[in-house]
Amino acid sequence: QSIRRSLINEGFLEVQTPKIIGQAAEGGATLFALDYFGRQAYLAQSPQLYKEQLTLALEKVFEISSFFRAEKSNTRRHLSEFVSVDIEAAYYDMEDVMGVCERVVARCIEDVLERNKAELDILKHTLEKPNLPFPRLSYEDAIRDLQNAGYRIEEGEDLTDSALKVLGEIHKGFYFITDWPPHLKPFYIDVEGDRSKSFDLQYGALELASGGRRISDRRKLEARMVELGLNPASFSDHLKVFDWGMPPHSGWGLGLDRFMMVLTGKENIREVVLYPRDTVTLTP
Repeated sequence: QSIRRSLINEGFLEVQTPKIIGQAAEGGATLFALDYFGRQAYLAQSPQLYKEQLTLALEKVFEISSFFRAEKSNTRRHLSEFVSVDIEAAYYDMEDVMGVCERVVARCIEDVLERNKAELDILKHTLEKPNLPFPRLSYEDAIRDLQNAGYRIEEGEDLTDSALKVLGEIHKGFYFITDWPPHLKPFYIDVEGDRSKSFDLQYGALELASGGRRISDRRKLEARMVELGLNPASFSDHLKVFDWGMPPHSGWGLGLDRFMMVLTGKENIREVVLYPRDTVTLTP
């Protein structure tokens, strides 16, 4: 309720996008496939392509819904079915949507502190109101911090779980990691020079959200797809929208279940979901 109210107050319109889809938004390796009346279909990993398309007419949209990823990750923070808060906004740059993200998070924490003190006492969890703006840490600075801490990592490498654990000991609370190398981000993220216009929101070692500025030019988007080994023909329906004049736009997706871990002080995502679905759990 708090997140929905905050986004509506920010001028966003709530939408619902299909969960049975014919093309992948993030990559084919983590898709749940299904037979759709004799045709190949998939469960949606995210609303990415749809929410981008909707900015053309509705400008600022958000969705709170379940999505699905067939990742064989048996960790304390991964689920096969999860709830995501997604936004997309026309004429917003990366910093603009980062501002929306931190304001939504901060307002939600304020609401919990105001309305759920009894529940926090039961959980014996001390939740603190964060200061705004959240610190900004570039990917390059993150690599330097890790190297200075004695962690072996080179420029261009992804930040693994072990790397984020070390980084989380250095940077407590909420902070953004920005300007990632392009090869570490999806095809729809815009690129300037040797860096992508992207960010992750962290809470210590826990990744909560990911987003950035999107590519709004069809030719540039197609070239980026080819660069990453994707076939533009597979995204023909999405690319058609760009011919109508796609506005510059940015957005993010926030893992609501992971955010609930922060709000409740739980270290296992299964403890904050009523009926978790992971690689081994199918019932109840």
